[in-house]
Amino acid sequence: MDNSYFVGWGTLAFINAGIAQGKNRSGLNWFILSLIIGPIATVCLVIIEKKEILVNNSHSDSLFLFAFS
Repeated sequence: MDNSYFVGWGTLAFINAGIAQGKNRSGLNWFILSLIIGPIATVCLVIIEKKEILVNNSHSDSLFLFAFS
């Protein structure tokens, strides 16, 4: 096989990892999955929605005030 095929597949895996991290998903897991299924992983990443992360800010304000008081 031509080496450019492997370079393209690897590049797609890196791009998918970046897309996954942008959607708050594991970049490493999607990189590995992309090495296995390639463009199918890209389609899955485009379809899935961004994962929301809940942040509890109740203690961060008090720590900020404590540090600068």
